[in-house]
Amino acid sequence: MAPPTLTSVVPNTGPAAGTNPVTLNGTQFTGATAVTFGSAAALSYTVTSPSAITATVPPGTGTVNVTVRTPAGLSNTVSYTYAPTPTLSSIAPSQGPTAGGTTVVLTGTGLTGTTAVTFGSTPATSFTVNSATQITAVTPAGTGAVPVTATTVGGTSGAVFFYYLNAPSLASVAPSQGPASGGTTVVLTGSGLTGTTAVTFGSTPATSFTVNSATQITAVSPAGTGAVPVTVTGPGGTSNTVIYTYLSAPALTALSPAQGPTDAGASVTLTGTALTTTHAVHFGAAPAAFTVVSDTTVVAIAPAGPAGSVPVTATTSGGTSNSLSYLRVAAPAI
Repeated sequence: MAPPTLTSVVPNTGPAAGTNPVTLNGTQFTGATAVTFGSAAALSYTVTSPSAITATVPPGTGTVNVTVRTPAGLSNTVSYTYAPTPTLSSIAPSQGPTAGGTTVVLTGTGLTGTTAVTFGSTPATSFTVNSATQITAVTPAGTGAVPVTATTVGGTSGAVFFYYLNAPSLASVAPSQGPASGGTTVVLTGSGLTGTTAVTFGSTPATSFTVNSATQITAVSPAGTGAVPVTVTGPGGTSNTVIYTYLSAPALTALSPAQGPTDAGASVTLTGTALTTTHAVHFGAAPAAFTVVSDTTVVAIAPAGPAGSVPVTATTSGGTSNSLSYLRVAAPAI
């Protein structure tokens, strides 16, 4: 009778803890009296045919020789490798939006041949094994704090934690309008604003911003035109929008009358464009009382001043207008 011959062990790798089943393929297995992995006997084995044995792997480490013994002698050897149990030591970044899609880097050991990366009970959207110590994965959607694990033929690692964050929310921007040249300091109010990394007006980043608290940000508007959506972006994603409106600078085209006494009290009608938000009218450096009649008309009360010409301007949320001359005429003297 010829001694047994081994051709393969399937699978030929498994966890260091053993207890996993494998199939030994070969010939002349009838009457087998021993199956060994290195110096350790198989936990159990069954000769299913003269050419196949099902065995339960004992614990072990490294790569070992597998043999089968029958009354006719000892077989040749085939290799079996004990894979180390993977470990994870860190995940970066460790937080991201509930919608998923965050690319993270997992660092650990024994990661070669990783077959699964899970966030809680949900598989990673995708993952790539970069080396035995690093995996790049994309987070699935989720909520709260979840354990992240990696699984190889050597087993499943211990967990590191990934924290799902809600997207920030905006409720208001104040003031909600300003000049097209930018430079307006605004206060954004909302929730979940801690860790904000960007504030945008339309597609333009804020000139600067400061996170005052989880509910408030102070930002400086960039230059722009029209009504634009304002958003904030943080680790949890991008917020809803609030609207900020860029106003055109006012323009004056006429004063009626264009002259008056040196005393206060003369009514002067300012005609122009973009006058709705007028908040100041000046005759030279002197402020005047005024009433906004429409976007094209403001009625002002000229303040007292010396005889001669004085520049008149209107200031709105969009800026300060051009100036028109108003002539103060001294009263006649006898």
